[in-house]
Amino acid sequence: MKPNTTVRQPKRANNERRASRKLNKPKRARGPQKIILFNKPFNTLTQFSGEPGDSTLADFIPVKDVYPAGRLDKDSEGLLVLTNDGVLQARLTQPKSKQAKVYWVQVEGAPTEADLQALRDGVELKDGMTLPAGVEVIESPQTWDRNPPIRERKNIPTTWLAITLKEGRNRQVRRMTAHIGFPTLRLIRYKMAQWTVDDLAPGEWREVTLAATTPAA
Repeated sequence: MKPNTTVRQPKRANNERRASRKLNKPKRARGPQKIILFNKPFNTLTQFSGEPGDSTLADFIPVKDVYPAGRLDKDSEGLLVLTNDGVLQARLTQPKSKQAKVYWVQVEGAPTEADLQALRDGVELKDGMTLPAGVEVIESPQTWDRNPPIRERKNIPTTWLAITLKEGRNRQVRRMTAHIGFPTLRLIRYKMAQWTVDDLAPGEWREVTLAATTPAA
């Protein structure tokens, strides 16, 4: 008769794995679900605290227990979604959800269709190939004035692009346009899932009602 070779895991190890899964699982909102749409101004941190003199979310949003779904760099502007619902936050930010984000991007120079096609196909960055992106040339959008304004060179034109991503790496848009030789001068997140920054001036926010809070799958 063959000896029993089944290895039983110690109960402590099993308990630790269950606890780890529990900690990492996004949590539903405690109490009513809150979703805040905020137009983040240039030079504002995507967090509620910072060093003395920093502009932070706390300077604009008095609502407690909401947290950003994803980030915008300090030098980027536009739509930021905040919520107290961890499950919704995960759906908006995890790559497997593939929630689309649309950026209005002003670049220095005039990229050709061949240049833009490289972005559509995916480019090789230091952290790997980017996913295919939606990229279109657009007319200058009607936006708010940035303070301070961008630095434009008189003899070099600028171009506005609408770039749609379904991933969110660190400073990804800027790295993508620099990769094809057209530095980003201004970056505005216009849309995330079903929400846009329409009708929100820089520094303004509004709470979305429960009936309108389910993002497209």
